[in-house]
Amino acid sequence: MKVLMKPIEMIAWFSKDKYPIPLRYRIVDENMENKVIKVDKILFKEEEKIAGNRMILYRCESIIENTQRIFELKYEISTCKWFLFKI
Repeated sequence: MKVLMKPIEMIAWFSKDKYPIPLRYRIVDENMENKVIKVDKILFKEEEKIAGNRMILYRCESIIENTQRIFELKYEISTCKWFLFKI
């Protein structure tokens, strides 16, 4: 997997549980076009703390361009920002 750490726009479901659930995200590709990717399955999630910055890491699976792909999303708790970490 290639490390990107690219900011993305996310639609997520927030419940009474302390972790948000990602549903789909939008990213600008290399052709400067918006692509919407639906998160089909969350394989696992874990909370990590790097240099005092708390983040939630999600390993997910989706069909992207007719291929099943595994990717990682990160949610930064302090700023409420989402990132496409690896694909």
